[in-house]
Amino acid sequence: MTSDKSESEHPTDWSDEYRELSFRRAKADDLGGEDAVGFQHSRGKNTVRERIEMLVDPGSFHELGKIAGKGAYDEAGRLNDFVPSNAVIGTGKVAGRKLVVSGDDYTIRAGSSESTVSDKWVYAERLAHEYRMPLVRLVDTAGGSVRILEQSQSTKIPGYARWPSISLLGRVPVVGMGLGACAGLGAIKVGLSHFSVMTRDTAFVFAGGPPVVKQGLKMDVTKEELGGARVHTRSGVVSNEAKDEVGAFDQVRRFLSYMPRNVWETPPRTVSQDDPNRAETALDSIIPRDRRKAYRARDIVRLVMDEGSLFEVGKRFGASVITTYGRLHGYAVGVISSDPTVMGGALTLQAARKMARFIDTCDTFHLPIVNFVDQPGVMTGPSAEASGTLSAAIDLLGAIEQAETPWCSIIVRRAFGVGGGAHGPKHGPEGRSLNHRFAWPSARWGSIPVEGGVAAAYKKEIANSEDPEQYRTDLEDYYNELASPFRTAEKFGIVDIIRPAETRQVLCGWVEDAFELTKQQTGLRQRTMR
Repeated sequence: MTSDKSESEHPTDWSDEYRELSFRRAKADDLGGEDAVGFQHSRGKNTVRERIEMLVDPGSFHELGKIAGKGAYDEAGRLNDFVPSNAVIGTGKVAGRKLVVSGDDYTIRAGSSESTVSDKWVYAERLAHEYRMPLVRLVDTAGGSVRILEQSQSTKIPGYARWPSISLLGRVPVVGMGLGACAGLGAIKVGLSHFSVMTRDTAFVFAGGPPVVKQGLKMDVTKEELGGARVHTRSGVVSNEAKDEVGAFDQVRRFLSYMPRNVWETPPRTVSQDDPNRAETALDSIIPRDRRKAYRARDIVRLVMDEGSLFEVGKRFGASVITTYGRLHGYAVGVISSDPTVMGGALTLQAARKMARFIDTCDTFHLPIVNFVDQPGVMTGPSAEASGTLSAAIDLLGAIEQAETPWCSIIVRRAFGVGGGAHGPKHGPEGRSLNHRFAWPSARWGSIPVEGGVAAAYKKEIANSEDPEQYRTDLEDYYNELASPFRTAEKFGIVDIIRPAETRQVLCGWVEDAFELTKQQTGLRQRTMR
């Protein structure tokens, strides 16, 4: 691209510069070239520009830094060629609401640091931070490259001083999408978020890939074995799995629909056609009288919340606790529920971590929390003790007490021990949180379950009785009468005992008041150590 024009001959003619701008833009639109794009498609993956179109409202994307990259120049300093940076950033809208998008371009050097301009993607993060907009990261990168040492003729201490990664989490909703290789920094970009999703079979998240593992640990592993969706939706590193990229973007849009633009706003309310006074009589018989029998906890959540409003996160991690976003009378809420079909619903180490993180997200973005409680207690046994389950349970108690967002507990069956005590806040960050809780007639609570308590307290008496089984049963029946929830209600130890079918009406009445309270709680959260 050359010109023979002189400034004196054409003092206002900028056509050469405009041609160069068009040339650079066209090269950026071409990404890594036809062959590289074809290779990306052959692996069942979309390009970064196609992905952005899949995410944002049509015509809403405004790209920034499009001509950042590396130019090739002749001896006279004129541009011969241009390779764009392997990151595409900008702003767009999802459901009419503005956000920042930052995506890796795998068609250029596998999205690695070898062809990146780090200031560009860091700028996107800083833009979201400064203008208080949600951020969505489209991650598809091989991570760091040793070749960058040759380019720079030096090394640098890891880290990006101008990347407000942690501060972002306290200000705006952040989404991490694993859409291909997510190695090193790419793995951090996926996991350092409020919601993350990775595609099945095409996305892999790890600190170091199979060659690094082979070199350091002398182990042969595949990418799937090391960091596939099956691994990390169970490890808790990634929230959800998607069948494909279409499904992944649908999940991102669902998540964002519950979130405010930032912590200085409250979540948007939608128009609900579901009657707030709807009474589901099926709930009246959903809990078996035999306390050893389980039931489908998700059915309770589905029957109480607005129809079609549920979006579950972290299903495969800490599965004895269910965490889902939903709506009550159009108001966005976070929903927690015990699942007695998994580990009896016990509070495992993973479940405690999952619950604490969910509570932090709801509290940060002012979503009231509903907790359907059937908690037999903290998981016990040699493995649970050795892994530090109690430490995770203590951290969970801290998360609950540090949360300012309104909270309502519905005790549907069990609330025993430390785990049962974690059904809701007792005092809150300022010593005044309201422990707003209701119970179904099927509820029971205490320091330990009656059955276990009888076995421990009457061990000798039971063993020495003429009929140990009958003696134990008689003791259990006696103590179960004393443990009736109605006796607790007599002393106002519970706000009220309600019929299960009345639950939706109770919660829809509560959520209106809760939403008004959240309007006064906007802004940054300040949490102490836990």
